[in-house]
Amino acid sequence: MTTMTAWMKIRRSRGKRNSTMTFQMVTSRRKDTRKRKRDFSSPMSPRDPSQASHHAALHAHQQSGGASSRCRRSEHRSVTTHERRYLSGAPQAGGAASPSTRSRRRAQRRLTRNESRYHSEVRQEAVKEALAQYQSRPKNLPLPSKRSSVMTARSPDRHHRDSDSEDSDEDSVTAEGSLGSSGGHSGSQGTPEVTRTPLLLPPPQVPSHSGMGTPGSSSGSSHHTPPHPMQQKQQQPLPPIPPHSNRLSNGEDDERTRRELSEMTDLMRNITSFPQPPDVTNNTGGGNNRPPRDDRITRYSGLAPGRQSSSDSDGWRDALYNFPENWRGTGRWKVSNKIQQLLNTLKRPKRRPLPEFYLDDEEDLEIAANPKDPNAPKPEGMVMTPARGEQLVIPAGLPRSVEDAVYRYGSSSGYKAPVATILDANGKLSVSLTYGKLLSRSQKMAYNLLTRLGGRGEGNVMPGDRVALVYPNNDPVSFMCAFYACLQAGLVPVPIEVPLSRRDAGSQQIGFLLGSCGVSVALTSEACFKGIPKTSAGEVVSFKGWPKLTWFITDHLPKPPKDWQIPPRHSDDSAAYIEYSTDKDGSVKGVVVTRSAMLAHCRTLTSACNYTEGEVAVCVLDFKREVGLWHSMLCSVFNGMHVIFIPYSVMKVNPASWMQMITRFKASIAIVKSRDLHWGLLATKDHKDVSLQSLRLLLVADGANPWSLSSCDQFLAVFQSKGLRPDAICPCASSPEALTVSVRRPGHGGANAVGRGVLSMQGLSFGVVRVDQENSLTSLTLQDCGQVLPGAMIVVIKLEGVPFLCRTDEVGEICVAGGAVGDQYWGLQGMTNNTFKVQPLLLDSTPMNGTSTYVRTGLLGFLGPGGLVFVCGSRDGLMTVTGRKHNTDDIIATVLAVEPMKFIYRGRIAVFSHKVLRDERICVIAEQRPDCSEEESFQWMSRVLQAVDSIHQVGIYCLALVPPNHLPKTPLGGIHLSETRKKFLEGSLHPANVLMCPHTCVTNLPKPREVHHGNYVGPASVMVGNLVQGNRLASAQGRDMGLMDDEDGMRRHPQFIADILKWRASTTENHEILTLLNSKGQVATSLTCAQLHKKAERVGCLLLEKGHINTGDHVALIYPPGVDLIAAFYGCLYVGAVPVTIRPPHPQNLQSTVNTVRTVVDVSKSSIILSTLTVIKLLKSKEEKFDSGKKWAPILDTDDLPKKRLPSIYKAPTPEMIAYLDFSVSTTGMLAGIKMSHGAATSLCLSMKVACELYPSRVVALCLDPYCGLGLALWVLSSVYSGHQSILIPPGEVELNPSLWLSAVSQYKVRDTFCSYGVMELCTKGLGSSITALKQRGVNLSCVRTCVVVAEERPRVQLTSSFSKLFSGLGLSPRAVSTSFGCRVNVAICLQGASSPDPTTVFVDLRSLRHDRVTLVERGAPHSLCLMESGKLLPGVKVVIANPDTKGQCSDSHLGEIWVQCNHNASGYFTVYGDDGTSNDHFNAQLVTGSTGEVYARTGYLGFLRRTESVQADGELHDAVFVVGALDETVILRGMRYHPIDIEMTVMRCHKKISECAVFSWTNLLVVVVELDGAEYEALDLVPLITSSVLEEHQVIVGVIVVVDPGVVPINSRGEKQRMHLRDGFLADQLDPIYVAYNM
Repeated sequence: MTTMTAWMKIRRSRGKRNSTMTFQMVTSRRKDTRKRKRDFSSPMSPRDPSQASHHAALHAHQQSGGASSRCRRSEHRSVTTHERRYLSGAPQAGGAASPSTRSRRRAQRRLTRNESRYHSEVRQEAVKEALAQYQSRPKNLPLPSKRSSVMTARSPDRHHRDSDSEDSDEDSVTAEGSLGSSGGHSGSQGTPEVTRTPLLLPPPQVPSHSGMGTPGSSSGSSHHTPPHPMQQKQQQPLPPIPPHSNRLSNGEDDERTRRELSEMTDLMRNITSFPQPPDVTNNTGGGNNRPPRDDRITRYSGLAPGRQSSSDSDGWRDALYNFPENWRGTGRWKVSNKIQQLLNTLKRPKRRPLPEFYLDDEEDLEIAANPKDPNAPKPEGMVMTPARGEQLVIPAGLPRSVEDAVYRYGSSSGYKAPVATILDANGKLSVSLTYGKLLSRSQKMAYNLLTRLGGRGEGNVMPGDRVALVYPNNDPVSFMCAFYACLQAGLVPVPIEVPLSRRDAGSQQIGFLLGSCGVSVALTSEACFKGIPKTSAGEVVSFKGWPKLTWFITDHLPKPPKDWQIPPRHSDDSAAYIEYSTDKDGSVKGVVVTRSAMLAHCRTLTSACNYTEGEVAVCVLDFKREVGLWHSMLCSVFNGMHVIFIPYSVMKVNPASWMQMITRFKASIAIVKSRDLHWGLLATKDHKDVSLQSLRLLLVADGANPWSLSSCDQFLAVFQSKGLRPDAICPCASSPEALTVSVRRPGHGGANAVGRGVLSMQGLSFGVVRVDQENSLTSLTLQDCGQVLPGAMIVVIKLEGVPFLCRTDEVGEICVAGGAVGDQYWGLQGMTNNTFKVQPLLLDSTPMNGTSTYVRTGLLGFLGPGGLVFVCGSRDGLMTVTGRKHNTDDIIATVLAVEPMKFIYRGRIAVFSHKVLRDERICVIAEQRPDCSEEESFQWMSRVLQAVDSIHQVGIYCLALVPPNHLPKTPLGGIHLSETRKKFLEGSLHPANVLMCPHTCVTNLPKPREVHHGNYVGPASVMVGNLVQGNRLASAQGRDMGLMDDEDGMRRHPQFIADILKWRASTTENHEILTLLNSKGQVATSLTCAQLHKKAERVGCLLLEKGHINTGDHVALIYPPGVDLIAAFYGCLYVGAVPVTIRPPHPQNLQSTVNTVRTVVDVSKSSIILSTLTVIKLLKSKEEKFDSGKKWAPILDTDDLPKKRLPSIYKAPTPEMIAYLDFSVSTTGMLAGIKMSHGAATSLCLSMKVACELYPSRVVALCLDPYCGLGLALWVLSSVYSGHQSILIPPGEVELNPSLWLSAVSQYKVRDTFCSYGVMELCTKGLGSSITALKQRGVNLSCVRTCVVVAEERPRVQLTSSFSKLFSGLGLSPRAVSTSFGCRVNVAICLQGASSPDPTTVFVDLRSLRHDRVTLVERGAPHSLCLMESGKLLPGVKVVIANPDTKGQCSDSHLGEIWVQCNHNASGYFTVYGDDGTSNDHFNAQLVTGSTGEVYARTGYLGFLRRTESVQADGELHDAVFVVGALDETVILRGMRYHPIDIEMTVMRCHKKISECAVFSWTNLLVVVVELDGAEYEALDLVPLITSSVLEEHQVIVGVIVVVDPGVVPINSRGEKQRMHLRDGFLADQLDPIYVAYNM
């Protein structure tokens, strides 16, 4: 130990204890003072202009606050003059105060007296200096945008919480004892704290063309949530300054303004041109509720509908869509400014570059999370030897056992001597227990327990059984009698807390302890039993996780007969009692203390503390556990002492009550916590009557806590004049497993009696003890916890792995060996061996000399000179972040030093860590004062981040503020840490403010993917490499259509679809071809081939007679789903017109949907509109004022058709002529119209007919929208071509009756049915509980052969699987459900055929997909993604996988773009400018390797091919096509490709209240928009969960999280999300979000 003397500073003189930190009392402030002095300038304000400008820019929203009006404390004031804290901080004018002022002061005095005790300033000066370093380089950070209703909304269970409730915390402070440390004589002066107030100019207002801005929009109303900056290390520009701003006037400010505007102009150049347009072909519903399936598009007025980049198109778009002239200006910058501010904070990395590691190896994430710092300090001392305590000398005359002590003192002449006295709430000694009564009551209880069990004959308990002791904290007398009754009866008492409600935090874990211990009887008092919750029948409620208990009331029991004898004494190794211990994760274990250990512990403490008979002790601690139990219940009775118990409820009312009891009874012993010392200091009015001359032992139970040092120093400094001796203060260290670890001896002097060390926190974070300077910001001052107990040995072992002995200057876990330690965890043998049977090893792995086994204490520390024990933390509070160790208590002390009186409510802070991405992340949760504003809270949070980073060199991952009294509480009112952590991780904590900092904390992200521009590898080289490696080139082809359908070929019916209808009307005129159902399942309309032909002819006559149509003219068909649309379609073909199907406007949202219809009409150049009378009224209604004002093209009503026949039907001269235009919006939000020729339409119908075996005898059910894509082809073309009957079910009818589709399938015995994902989701959610009812109605789906989902996206495996499992009870075969795939260039590429193999499912590695690689893994593998093939290739379709950049052909192991070649490809895009040359590459793409002469169409979707073991109908192995996602939607972050749907699935899983989610990127930031299906106060719960889930699963940081109402995420008619459309709405600030979080 001699090596320790060089660095450890020993305080040899007890009378001159000086702390290394100052103690300052925070004085109260008046609100009126803050208002009067808002322009007051602090003496520490910056003086040079540049610094002043930054100062003004950083704290504008605090200028009206109290930062500059802080009270000025008198210098060199003694701590005993705390009456001054009641005075106002305003400058005192001469003269007497007015009566109103005195009244206000009295009210403020009461508040301050109640609140000051909960706060301390241990690191106040260190924090001030740390923050001062940041103020010279202030930064802007975007303040999260919050809807005004969220600011006031609170959880329903918050309203009943009283901020001054009686149950508020025992260790409520997780930092209550966290004190400053200047004594009253030290003359500490209060330096006025400086808060630099920024001037953040408000962003420009949103110009609204529809009235005033929405108050709840994310940033549309700055008066609700004004932008507020927070400080950050990186330099960044301020937001642009509006022209009308007059806040800056000097030249330097003007120059800065011009510079910042130029920077923002550069950014605007990259944003104003949008690459793709939003969806403009769908309807939206109004309101915040989720509208119907396809009515969630174009709800954002003012969005850019076109994606053309030319300047000419900009003006056309603005005029066409009725945008205001300045819509591109400042209005869209409210959100964008904040994102730009966030980006500027990320320009320079905060920490050193990451070490090199491989891309996709999880172990390298672990290595990066624990870097090896070559400059880290290493232990240099010798290997320690065990520290042995002095020999235990048992004083003569002590009882033989604890039970004998009760008999001795209770039956002797001194039986009337008091053993316990209780102080009531009024400060009076209410209940007193003598030793004689203790003996008689305990014997009475023992007799009734063993024989009668309460006199009801409900069964006996046998010696050795465990019984629960359930007594409140204000009834130690009943507990003492019951405890000793159990010892006498041979029972094993298990003290627990009183369950006050079923919602008590941790009660379930207590129930697990009772169940594992086999407890069936609970002892309690009558008064306590009355307060336990009961059912209406009067029985105790069943608490969650608790076993069934027999409640035994220990009051008013009959006396035992005179001949009854106490059972014989049990063996010494039997259990005496079980004390519960709580783990870091909240699990409860029972520590068994044997009778021999209990006796040895009492003897040891008696020897160490010099207890003698007749002494008076005052106890403030919980008498049921740990130090309170050992000293006030066991040692006191063992030595015949008198204990005065002071309940916690009394301490809250009168913090000085324990000192008054010492004075009154001349007590020589006091058992307290550092919190009680702190509270006693603040009760200055009661100090004058206090005398502590009789006190020889002031036992500080939490002396192992680093905060206790300042408490002890200040208490001694103040009360040394009251007779307190310096050697009376005795800190101790303890744990439930090892009992008392060490204690300072009272009255012992000498060189090594007291120790104190000023240690480097950086060294401690590496587990090494290093001395630091006393005035260092990063130093930690520790006091010793006394010497090793007599008869015990202590060693320090390494924290992780094998229990090697530590070196003398190394921090490890303290272990104790001796007779006075715990024996085991009840029923947990494995954990017992790891904790209670530790065999320390030398560095050469040989066991240490001696056969003793040691017990882990859970305390972290080291041994100082003279065997002094120093504790610097606990295992439960240990957090290992980036390879360095931090303690929660140290973080709390730093956080409390940042303006604690202003923000933290009663010092209630919870600090914990949870593992994300292979490293622990620090989370700080604090209760804020009720009067804190949003801006003040975030200003304080930013200062906390800076202080912790500067002092501890660690970043906080999440900082959250919750309302007062909102954190889960322990039975004594302290913060229940594990329950708080659980609520935080499950998203039920409901914080009021959240700040996430993943960008600054997460330093072990995978290495970014690098693009090697210099060493470019061409596509030919890649192809050769694949061939050399044996990889198959990705190419697949459907069946050949050359000789197929020969029997029913062109010799039997014409070539074009219009001629085919006429041919069927003449050959099978009475064959019913179309059947339309209504919402009740009844036939609304049915048409035969002849009826459809005649109706189409009438439409043709109408077009010729009234429309004067010419060949090739475009006709807009605006119909609801039905047969009228089909007849109008063929009527156009009959006269040579080109039909354009358009969804009609929604009657409830004409403002946007009428404009949508007009847009498609204008873009398609339609010369005539055909519609029904109902729709025409909508188009021409008074609501048309929402339209742009242009006149509609001529509109013809087809409800009243002329009864004429066409003289002839137009016949297209060539198959390449356009048959119809198909306008739709892709998933990327791009409005695209494609040209379908007559030949392509016929080829499409032929492919579907052959693949699905569609013949006139077949019945097909369609539940699709008939306006675009494959839905249009199935509704309009397929049934006419193949002759089968189509059951038409509009999806809107399914919304009214979810069972309509499946009932129709069952009724008509349909073999093939087609639907959308929206319909499938409606049935899955709406019919989940109706399967039995459907079965009773006779619904049977066993007839279904193929159920195909029509989509243009990756198959939704989870939805299709859920649908199959749900309706398997109705006979649906899981093999029947499959998907199709089509896109704009080809509406039907893949489709599940009648004789096709079953759908194939594979699992691929998600990490490889980010690098465009396809790696198959096993099901359940980490980072595995389940993909289902998108149907089978249609006959005549050939696909290849090509690199979208190089256009080289890929192999099967690569992810690439799907290229398609077939006869039914679209002819090209149709635009307002005619043929667009830029789109030629989409339809005429050629490979640069392989078959370079073939022409393909680029789908714009990424996917891959896999050859399966399945055999097709032609005998060839089946090639499965797997669609991964749209190329334009992929998010490129850090060089890696992320698919939005993968991130969205992760987000959807992280919280049950998330109903929908969409992901997109903007300026290298990942933006996540989630719909909250819950109360608004739950919005902030989602932010940490989303950030952590995405980071853990995808190793990418979310930049912005937007929480919106249900129905905001736009979805098209196929149920596909319009992410780019949503992106435009976000940037234009039109989402009206509940909350917008900007992660730092």
